[in-house]
Amino acid sequence: MIKLDFHPTGRHFLQIPGPSPVPDRILRAISYPTIDHRGPEFGALGLKVIAGMQKIFKTRHPVVIYPASGTGAWEAALVNTLSPGDHVLMFETGQFASLWNKLATRMGLKTEILSYQGSDEVLPQAPGWRQGVQADLIFDRLKQDTGHSIKAVCVVHNETSTGVTSDIAAVRKAIDAAKHPALLLVDTISGLGSADYRHDEWGADVSISGSQKGLMLPPGISFNALSPRAIEASKSAKMPRAFWAWDEIVDMNKGGYWPSTSSTNLLYGLSEAQDMIEEEGMDQVFARHQRWAKGVRSAVQAWGLPIQCADPKLYSPVLTGVITPDGIDADAVRQLIQKRFDMSLGTGLGKLKGRMFRIGHLGDSNDLTLLATLTGIEMGLKLSGVKLSGSGVQAGMDYFSQS
Repeated sequence: MIKLDFHPTGRHFLQIPGPSPVPDRILRAISYPTIDHRGPEFGALGLKVIAGMQKIFKTRHPVVIYPASGTGAWEAALVNTLSPGDHVLMFETGQFASLWNKLATRMGLKTEILSYQGSDEVLPQAPGWRQGVQADLIFDRLKQDTGHSIKAVCVVHNETSTGVTSDIAAVRKAIDAAKHPALLLVDTISGLGSADYRHDEWGADVSISGSQKGLMLPPGISFNALSPRAIEASKSAKMPRAFWAWDEIVDMNKGGYWPSTSSTNLLYGLSEAQDMIEEEGMDQVFARHQRWAKGVRSAVQAWGLPIQCADPKLYSPVLTGVITPDGIDADAVRQLIQKRFDMSLGTGLGKLKGRMFRIGHLGDSNDLTLLATLTGIEMGLKLSGVKLSGSGVQAGMDYFSQS
Protein backbone atom coordinates (compact mmCIF):
# COMPACT_ATOMS: atom_id res chain seq x y z
CA MET A 1 0.00 0.00 0.00
CA ILE A 2 1.29 3.47 -0.89
CA LYS A 3 1.94 5.61 2.17
CA LEU A 4 0.32 9.03 1.70
CA ASP A 5 1.09 10.60 5.08
CA PHE A 6 4.89 10.85 4.77
CA HIS A 7 5.88 14.11 6.45
CA PRO A 8 9.64 14.50 7.06
CA THR A 9 10.89 17.38 9.17
CA GLY A 10 11.34 20.71 7.44
CA ARG A 11 9.97 21.79 4.09
CA HIS A 12 10.21 19.71 0.96
CA PHE A 13 12.42 21.39 -1.64
CA LEU A 14 10.24 21.57 -4.76
CA GLN A 15 12.86 22.57 -7.35
CA ILE A 16 11.09 21.34 -10.46
CA PRO A 17 10.25 23.88 -13.19
CA GLY A 18 6.59 23.87 -12.23
CA PRO A 19 4.35 23.46 -10.44
CA SER A 20 6.45 25.97 -8.57
CA PRO A 21 6.59 26.51 -4.79
CA VAL A 22 3.56 28.62 -3.83
CA PRO A 23 4.19 31.64 -1.55
CA ASP A 24 2.37 31.54 1.80
CA ARG A 25 0.72 34.83 0.92
CA ILE A 26 -1.00 33.20 -2.06
CA LEU A 27 -1.93 30.08 -0.08
CA ARG A 28 -3.65 32.29 2.48
CA ALA A 29 -5.60 34.06 -0.27
CA ILE A 30 -6.75 30.73 -1.71
CA SER A 31 -8.11 29.80 1.73
CA TYR A 32 -10.65 32.68 1.76
CA PRO A 33 -14.30 31.59 2.02
CA THR A 34 -15.83 30.66 -1.33
CA ILE A 35 -18.33 33.22 -2.63
CA ASP A 36 -21.28 33.17 -5.02
CA HIS A 37 -19.89 33.05 -8.57
CA ARG A 38 -22.93 35.03 -9.72
CA GLY A 39 -22.79 37.63 -6.95
CA PRO A 40 -21.44 41.22 -7.06
CA GLU A 41 -18.24 40.43 -5.13
CA PHE A 42 -17.29 37.82 -7.70
CA GLY A 43 -17.92 40.26 -10.56
CA ALA A 44 -15.43 42.68 -9.02
CA LEU A 45 -12.88 39.87 -8.58
CA GLY A 46 -13.38 38.75 -12.17
CA LEU A 47 -12.81 42.22 -13.61
CA LYS A 48 -9.67 42.63 -11.49
CA VAL A 49 -8.01 39.38 -12.52
CA ILE A 50 -8.83 39.86 -16.21
CA ALA A 51 -7.29 43.35 -16.18
CA GLY A 52 -4.31 42.00 -14.26
CA MET A 53 -3.69 39.28 -16.85
CA GLN A 54 -3.81 41.86 -19.64
CA LYS A 55 -0.97 43.70 -17.88
CA ILE A 56 1.07 40.52 -17.46
CA PHE A 57 0.59 39.41 -21.08
CA LYS A 58 1.20 43.05 -22.13
CA THR A 59 -1.93 43.23 -24.25
CA ARG A 60 -4.87 45.57 -24.73
CA HIS A 61 -7.00 42.72 -26.02
CA PRO A 62 -9.09 40.02 -24.29
CA VAL A 63 -7.51 37.35 -22.10
CA VAL A 64 -9.64 34.24 -21.63
CA ILE A 65 -9.25 32.42 -18.30
CA TYR A 66 -10.16 28.73 -18.04
CA PRO A 67 -10.49 26.43 -14.99
CA ALA A 68 -8.10 24.00 -16.68
CA SER A 69 -4.48 23.01 -17.16
CA GLY A 70 -2.19 24.37 -19.84
CA THR A 71 -3.08 21.39 -22.02
CA GLY A 72 -6.66 22.67 -22.08
CA ALA A 73 -5.44 26.09 -23.18
CA TRP A 74 -3.49 24.41 -26.03
CA GLU A 75 -6.72 22.82 -27.20
CA ALA A 76 -8.68 26.04 -26.77
CA ALA A 77 -6.23 27.94 -28.97
CA LEU A 78 -6.59 25.39 -31.76
CA VAL A 79 -10.35 24.82 -31.69
CA ASN A 80 -11.16 28.53 -31.68
CA THR A 81 -9.00 29.43 -34.67
CA LEU A 82 -8.98 26.39 -36.98
CA SER A 83 -11.22 24.00 -38.92
CA PRO A 84 -11.00 20.21 -39.26
CA GLY A 85 -8.11 19.15 -41.49
CA ASP A 86 -6.39 22.54 -41.41
CA HIS A 87 -2.63 22.55 -42.02
CA VAL A 88 -0.59 23.65 -38.99
CA LEU A 89 3.17 24.26 -38.94
CA MET A 90 4.92 23.42 -35.66
CA PHE A 91 8.55 23.69 -34.55
CA GLU A 92 10.00 20.94 -32.37
CA THR A 93 12.16 22.36 -29.59
CA GLY A 94 11.45 19.76 -26.92
CA GLN A 95 8.89 17.52 -25.26
CA PHE A 96 6.15 20.12 -24.89
CA ALA A 97 6.35 21.19 -28.51
CA SER A 98 6.05 17.48 -29.36
CA LEU A 99 3.05 17.00 -27.05
CA TRP A 100 1.27 20.01 -28.53
CA ASN A 101 1.79 18.45 -31.96
CA LYS A 102 0.38 15.14 -30.69
CA LEU A 103 -2.69 16.90 -29.33
CA ALA A 104 -3.26 18.73 -32.63
CA THR A 105 -2.95 15.47 -34.57
CA ARG A 106 -5.48 13.71 -32.34
CA MET A 107 -7.89 16.57 -32.99
CA GLY A 108 -7.79 15.91 -36.73
CA LEU A 109 -5.48 18.71 -37.79
CA LYS A 110 -2.78 18.17 -40.40
CA THR A 111 0.47 18.95 -38.64
CA GLU A 112 3.89 19.52 -40.14
CA ILE A 113 6.99 19.55 -37.95
CA LEU A 114 10.09 21.65 -38.51
CA SER A 115 13.17 20.93 -36.42
CA TYR A 116 16.70 22.19 -35.89
CA GLN A 117 19.01 21.70 -38.84
CA GLY A 118 22.33 20.70 -37.33
CA SER A 119 24.14 18.13 -35.22
CA ASP A 120 25.20 17.97 -31.60
CA GLU A 121 28.06 15.92 -30.14
CA VAL A 122 26.71 15.98 -26.60
CA LEU A 123 23.17 14.79 -27.45
CA PRO A 124 23.29 13.34 -30.97
CA GLN A 125 19.88 11.72 -30.46
CA ALA A 126 18.16 15.10 -29.94
CA PRO A 127 20.20 18.02 -31.34
CA GLY A 128 17.12 20.23 -31.70
CA TRP A 129 16.35 19.84 -28.02
CA ARG A 130 19.31 22.06 -27.17
CA GLN A 131 18.28 24.87 -29.53
CA GLY A 132 15.45 27.36 -30.00
CA VAL A 133 13.05 27.99 -32.84
CA GLN A 134 14.85 28.78 -36.11
CA ALA A 135 12.82 31.60 -37.61
CA ASP A 136 14.61 31.33 -40.96
CA LEU A 137 13.26 27.79 -41.45
CA ILE A 138 9.74 29.06 -40.80
CA PHE A 139 10.30 31.84 -43.34
CA ASP A 140 11.56 29.38 -45.97
CA ARG A 141 8.62 27.02 -45.46
CA LEU A 142 6.02 29.76 -45.59
CA LYS A 143 7.53 31.20 -48.77
CA GLN A 144 7.05 27.79 -50.37
CA ASP A 145 3.40 27.75 -49.31
CA THR A 146 2.17 29.96 -52.15
CA GLY A 147 -1.36 28.66 -51.79
CA HIS A 148 -1.45 29.62 -48.10
CA SER A 149 -2.59 26.16 -47.00
CA ILE A 150 -0.78 26.64 -43.66
CA LYS A 151 -3.27 28.29 -41.32
CA ALA A 152 -1.20 28.62 -38.16
CA VAL A 153 2.38 28.48 -36.88
CA CYS A 154 2.74 27.00 -33.37
CA VAL A 155 5.88 27.56 -31.30
CA VAL A 156 6.92 27.28 -27.66
CA HIS A 157 8.37 30.39 -26.01
CA ASN A 158 10.08 28.81 -22.98
CA GLU A 159 10.51 25.06 -23.49
CA THR A 160 10.07 23.56 -20.03
CA SER A 161 11.72 20.27 -20.98
CA THR A 162 15.01 21.86 -22.04
CA GLY A 163 15.49 25.33 -20.54
CA VAL A 164 15.62 27.07 -23.93
CA THR A 165 13.80 30.38 -24.53
CA SER A 166 13.03 31.14 -28.18
CA ASP A 167 12.85 34.53 -29.92
CA ILE A 168 9.13 35.01 -30.58
CA ALA A 169 9.52 38.45 -32.18
CA ALA A 170 11.83 36.87 -34.78
CA VAL A 171 9.14 34.29 -35.64
CA ARG A 172 6.58 37.04 -36.18
CA LYS A 173 9.04 38.90 -38.43
CA ALA A 174 9.62 35.72 -40.43
CA ILE A 175 5.88 35.25 -40.99
CA ASP A 176 5.47 38.87 -42.03
CA ALA A 177 8.54 38.78 -44.29
CA ALA A 178 7.08 35.77 -46.07
CA LYS A 179 3.87 37.79 -46.58
CA HIS A 180 1.91 34.85 -45.19
CA PRO A 181 -1.46 35.14 -43.40
CA ALA A 182 -0.81 32.28 -40.95
CA LEU A 183 -1.74 32.92 -37.33
CA LEU A 184 1.00 32.78 -34.69
CA LEU A 185 0.12 30.62 -31.68
CA VAL A 186 2.62 30.71 -28.81
CA ASP A 187 2.94 28.50 -25.73
CA THR A 188 4.36 30.59 -22.89
CA ILE A 189 3.11 28.28 -20.16
CA SER A 190 6.41 28.23 -18.27
CA GLY A 191 7.59 31.65 -19.38
CA LEU A 192 4.80 34.02 -18.39
CA GLY A 193 5.48 35.85 -15.16
CA SER A 194 9.18 34.89 -15.05
CA ALA A 195 10.51 35.70 -18.54
CA ASP A 196 9.75 38.85 -20.52
CA TYR A 197 6.77 38.28 -22.80
CA ARG A 198 4.97 40.84 -25.00
CA HIS A 199 1.80 39.55 -26.65
CA ASP A 200 0.92 42.71 -28.60
CA GLU A 201 4.41 43.94 -29.42
CA TRP A 202 5.65 40.55 -30.62
CA GLY A 203 2.58 39.98 -32.77
CA ALA A 204 1.26 36.78 -31.21
CA ASP A 205 -2.30 35.90 -32.19
CA VAL A 206 -2.94 33.49 -29.32
CA SER A 207 -0.65 33.29 -26.29
CA ILE A 208 -1.16 30.28 -24.03
CA SER A 209 -0.19 30.01 -20.38
CA GLY A 210 -0.98 28.39 -17.05
CA SER A 211 -1.09 29.27 -13.37
CA GLN A 212 1.50 26.88 -11.93
CA LYS A 213 4.77 28.38 -13.17
CA GLY A 214 5.77 32.05 -13.00
CA LEU A 215 2.40 33.07 -11.59
CA MET A 216 3.27 31.00 -8.48
CA LEU A 217 -0.14 29.33 -8.14
CA PRO A 218 -1.14 25.68 -7.91
CA PRO A 219 -2.23 24.08 -11.20
CA GLY A 220 -5.81 24.63 -12.30
CA ILE A 221 -6.04 27.89 -14.28
CA SER A 222 -4.99 28.46 -17.88
CA PHE A 223 -5.12 31.36 -20.31
CA ASN A 224 -5.57 32.36 -23.94
CA ALA A 225 -4.50 35.93 -24.73
CA LEU A 226 -6.12 36.93 -28.02
CA SER A 227 -5.39 39.26 -30.92
CA PRO A 228 -8.04 40.90 -33.16
CA ARG A 229 -6.93 38.55 -35.98
CA ALA A 230 -7.48 35.53 -33.76
CA ILE A 231 -10.93 36.74 -32.74
CA GLU A 232 -11.82 37.28 -36.40
CA ALA A 233 -10.55 33.80 -37.29
CA SER A 234 -12.70 32.31 -34.53
CA LYS A 235 -15.85 33.56 -36.27
CA SER A 236 -15.28 31.22 -39.24
CA ALA A 237 -13.42 28.37 -37.49
CA LYS A 238 -15.28 25.06 -37.71
CA MET A 239 -13.59 22.93 -35.04
CA PRO A 240 -16.20 21.71 -32.52
CA ARG A 241 -16.13 23.75 -29.33
CA ALA A 242 -18.46 24.52 -26.48
CA PHE A 243 -16.66 24.79 -23.12
CA TRP A 244 -13.58 26.24 -24.85
CA ALA A 245 -15.47 28.75 -27.03
CA TRP A 246 -14.16 32.28 -26.68
CA ASP A 247 -17.27 34.19 -27.73
CA GLU A 248 -19.49 33.50 -24.72
CA ILE A 249 -16.60 33.87 -22.28
CA VAL A 250 -15.41 37.20 -23.69
CA ASP A 251 -18.97 38.51 -23.69
CA MET A 252 -19.67 37.54 -20.06
CA ASN A 253 -16.21 38.73 -18.98
CA LYS A 254 -17.39 42.30 -19.64
CA GLY A 255 -19.20 42.05 -16.31
CA GLY A 256 -16.54 39.95 -14.60
CA TYR A 257 -18.36 36.63 -14.96
CA TRP A 258 -18.00 33.35 -16.86
CA PRO A 259 -20.60 31.12 -18.54
CA SER A 260 -19.48 28.12 -16.47
CA THR A 261 -18.37 27.72 -12.86
CA SER A 262 -15.00 29.36 -12.26
CA SER A 263 -12.17 28.30 -9.95
CA THR A 264 -13.19 30.87 -7.35
CA ASN A 265 -10.50 30.22 -4.78
CA LEU A 266 -7.74 29.93 -7.36
CA LEU A 267 -8.89 33.31 -8.70
CA TYR A 268 -8.33 34.70 -5.19
CA GLY A 269 -4.79 33.35 -5.45
CA LEU A 270 -4.38 34.80 -8.95
CA SER A 271 -5.44 38.22 -7.69
CA GLU A 272 -2.86 38.00 -4.91
CA ALA A 273 -0.14 36.88 -7.36
CA GLN A 274 -0.93 39.83 -9.59
CA ASP A 275 -0.62 42.18 -6.59
CA MET A 276 2.77 40.69 -5.71
CA ILE A 277 4.06 41.09 -9.27
CA GLU A 278 2.78 44.65 -9.51
CA GLU A 279 4.28 45.62 -6.15
CA GLU A 280 7.69 44.35 -7.18
CA GLY A 281 7.43 45.58 -10.76
CA MET A 282 7.53 43.30 -13.78
CA ASP A 283 10.98 44.44 -14.92
CA GLN A 284 12.35 43.68 -11.47
CA VAL A 285 10.65 40.27 -11.48
CA PHE A 286 12.33 39.44 -14.80
CA ALA A 287 15.71 40.71 -13.56
CA ARG A 288 15.39 38.62 -10.40
CA HIS A 289 14.79 35.45 -12.38
CA GLN A 290 17.70 36.22 -14.70
CA ARG A 291 19.94 36.69 -11.66
CA TRP A 292 18.80 33.41 -10.10
CA ALA A 293 19.42 31.62 -13.39
CA LYS A 294 22.96 33.01 -13.68
CA GLY A 295 23.75 31.90 -10.15
CA VAL A 296 22.53 28.37 -10.84
CA ARG A 297 24.40 28.20 -14.15
CA SER A 298 27.60 29.31 -12.43
CA ALA A 299 27.32 26.19 -10.27
CA VAL A 300 26.67 23.87 -13.23
CA GLN A 301 29.66 25.31 -15.04
CA ALA A 302 31.84 24.85 -11.95
CA TRP A 303 30.79 21.18 -11.82
CA GLY A 304 31.97 20.85 -15.41
CA LEU A 305 28.62 19.52 -16.65
CA PRO A 306 26.97 20.63 -19.91
CA ILE A 307 23.94 22.91 -19.77
CA GLN A 308 21.07 21.55 -21.83
CA CYS A 309 20.60 24.84 -23.71
CA ALA A 310 23.52 25.06 -26.14
CA ASP A 311 23.07 28.76 -27.02
CA PRO A 312 23.87 31.18 -24.17
CA LYS A 313 21.65 33.82 -25.81
CA LEU A 314 18.67 31.51 -25.25
CA TYR A 315 19.29 30.48 -21.63
CA SER A 316 15.98 30.31 -19.75
CA PRO A 317 15.52 32.44 -16.63
CA VAL A 318 12.99 29.86 -15.40
CA LEU A 319 14.96 26.61 -15.32
CA THR A 320 18.35 25.10 -16.10
CA GLY A 321 18.74 21.69 -17.70
CA VAL A 322 21.84 19.71 -16.66
CA ILE A 323 23.24 16.87 -18.79
CA THR A 324 24.82 14.02 -16.85
CA PRO A 325 27.95 12.20 -18.08
CA ASP A 326 27.64 9.11 -20.25
CA GLY A 327 26.83 6.09 -18.10
CA ILE A 328 25.21 8.16 -15.34
CA ASP A 329 21.44 7.75 -15.16
CA ALA A 330 20.05 11.21 -14.42
CA ASP A 331 16.86 9.69 -13.02
CA ALA A 332 18.84 7.60 -10.56
CA VAL A 333 20.63 10.77 -9.42
CA ARG A 334 17.30 12.55 -8.97
CA GLN A 335 15.82 9.65 -7.03
CA LEU A 336 18.82 9.49 -4.71
CA ILE A 337 18.54 13.24 -4.03
CA GLN A 338 14.82 12.95 -3.37
CA LYS A 339 15.27 10.06 -0.96
CA ARG A 340 18.29 11.41 0.91
CA PHE A 341 17.59 15.14 0.94
CA ASP A 342 13.81 15.47 0.36
CA MET A 343 14.27 17.56 -2.79
CA SER A 344 12.51 17.13 -6.14
CA LEU A 345 14.24 17.96 -9.42
CA GLY A 346 12.70 17.86 -12.87
CA THR A 347 13.15 14.65 -14.84
CA GLY A 348 14.41 14.37 -18.40
CA LEU A 349 11.41 14.01 -20.70
CA GLY A 350 10.96 12.14 -23.97
CA LYS A 351 14.24 11.90 -25.88
CA LEU A 352 16.09 13.24 -22.84
CA LYS A 353 14.93 10.63 -20.33
CA GLY A 354 17.84 9.48 -18.20
CA ARG A 355 20.27 11.95 -19.76
CA MET A 356 19.47 15.15 -17.90
CA PHE A 357 17.67 16.69 -14.94
CA ARG A 358 16.11 20.12 -14.58
CA ILE A 359 16.54 22.72 -11.84
CA GLY A 360 13.63 25.11 -11.39
CA HIS A 361 14.44 28.61 -10.15
CA LEU A 362 11.02 30.23 -9.94
CA GLY A 363 8.11 30.61 -7.56
CA ASP A 364 8.67 31.03 -3.82
CA SER A 365 12.48 31.03 -3.92
CA ASN A 366 15.39 33.19 -2.81
CA ASP A 367 19.20 33.10 -2.81
CA LEU A 368 19.40 30.75 0.18
CA THR A 369 16.75 28.42 -1.27
CA LEU A 370 18.80 28.08 -4.43
CA LEU A 371 22.08 27.62 -2.55
CA ALA A 372 20.49 24.80 -0.55
CA THR A 373 19.27 23.33 -3.85
CA LEU A 374 22.79 23.42 -5.27
CA THR A 375 24.12 21.80 -2.09
CA GLY A 376 21.66 18.93 -2.37
CA ILE A 377 22.51 18.42 -6.03
CA GLU A 378 26.26 18.50 -5.41
CA MET A 379 25.99 15.91 -2.64
CA GLY A 380 23.75 13.75 -4.84
CA LEU A 381 26.14 13.93 -7.81
CA LYS A 382 29.07 12.92 -5.62
CA LEU A 383 27.13 10.05 -4.05
CA SER A 384 26.23 8.91 -7.59
CA GLY A 385 29.90 8.73 -8.57
CA VAL A 386 29.98 11.80 -10.82
CA LYS A 387 33.45 13.34 -10.94
CA LEU A 388 33.04 17.10 -10.63
CA SER A 389 35.53 19.71 -11.82
CA GLY A 390 34.90 21.92 -8.82
CA SER A 391 32.38 23.04 -6.24
CA GLY A 392 29.18 24.45 -7.69
CA VAL A 393 28.06 25.39 -4.20
CA GLN A 394 31.10 27.65 -3.77
CA ALA A 395 30.54 29.14 -7.22
CA GLY A 396 26.92 29.83 -6.34
CA MET A 397 27.87 31.43 -3.03
CA ASP A 398 30.42 33.61 -4.77
CA TYR A 399 27.88 34.70 -7.37
CA PHE A 400 25.00 35.44 -5.02
CA SER A 401 27.17 37.23 -2.47
CA GLN A 402 28.82 39.47 -5.07
CA SER A 403 26.04 40.14 -7.61
